[in-house]
Amino acid sequence: MSAWVLPDHIADVLPSEARHIEELRRLYLDTARSYGYELVMPPLLEHLESLLSGTGRALDLQTFKLVDQLSGRTLGLRADTTPQVARIDAHLLNRVGITRLCYCGPVLHTRPNRPFATREPLQFGAEIYGHVGIEADLEVLHLGLDSLRAVGLHQFSVDLSDARIVPALLAGVRLSSQERDALHSALAAKDASAIQTLAKDLPANLREALVTLVGMYGDAEVLNQAENAFAAWPVVLQALAEMRQIAAHLRNEVITFDLAELRGYAYYSGVRFAIYVQGASDALVRGGRYDEVGAVFGRKRPAVGFSLDLKELVSVVPVRTLKAAIRAPWGTAPGLLEAIVTLRARGETVVCVLPGHESEVDEFNCDRELIEVADQWTVQAVPAVQAL
Repeated sequence: MSAWVLPDHIADVLPSEARHIEELRRLYLDTARSYGYELVMPPLLEHLESLLSGTGRALDLQTFKLVDQLSGRTLGLRADTTPQVARIDAHLLNRVGITRLCYCGPVLHTRPNRPFATREPLQFGAEIYGHVGIEADLEVLHLGLDSLRAVGLHQFSVDLSDARIVPALLAGVRLSSQERDALHSALAAKDASAIQTLAKDLPANLREALVTLVGMYGDAEVLNQAENAFAAWPVVLQALAEMRQIAAHLRNEVITFDLAELRGYAYYSGVRFAIYVQGASDALVRGGRYDEVGAVFGRKRPAVGFSLDLKELVSVVPVRTLKAAIRAPWGTAPGLLEAIVTLRARGETVVCVLPGHESEVDEFNCDRELIEVADQWTVQAVPAVQAL
């Protein structure tokens, strides 16, 4: 095997795609800033116990681990940035009121989360700490939707679920961790027969509720059915009411509900959402409420946020038009150098053609050229035939 062959599901990003991803990154950061979110840059690796605090086994299995040569302690390469942002909010900022934070950086996964996915996503996320009401949930959702619109996407749907439903149904029931995991897996797979088998020793009303939950997905009628089916569980009714409120504020969007949706990390504690975009095989944006995420850092704060992979996003976003550039000859004449410096200071891209490479084509859209006319350097349009 060649030494320069990359590991499976790891890839170089070449100029055209890299330019597109970087433009999306800037748009996302600018959109988050327009909402008042501050940028943070957590480190790529941390002590493992800090990186995995409160996140559950799923993230542990996705985390690369290594030994710190300075301290001998085990380090982890982050597989998700939210625990780090929660640590920053709890320990470094330690603000009393609302804190809005955003981030964008690589994360690493030991395994791809689906076929053909990268193990090195470029994760963008936005999170708001310190507000317990659905106003924070709605702000994060609107930011997620506006960010998609900012990059040219308009056909999408929002799927709502709630992390409280299954724990509320199973509250007070004696189950081993293996039995609980098996039930969660059966619910996530919507396997009614497996649920019947796994719940055979549970009270009849609970067994019926779990089987019913599997079919609870679709439009707003799902909430009406759920209110009747789960009337004996007040926490479930509260979750349904909050989803109904959030849906009412998204009247211009296509809204669906999946009450048995259990995918995601263990820190979700309330309403969750996924945004699906036409052309993508899975949800592009996932987020929700995770009020428990800061508890392990000694500061339990209400929190809501979302994240997405810009490398995945770029595959469904319309290709952005190349910024026009200026072609200039290479040279050391003071007048030429001054003209190039002036143009670049104005924000223009000036590509100097090195000697012997005049006929080469690069990625830049050079629709103008810098030429000398009567001892003055001036910019002129490239003739149409030559521009092709």
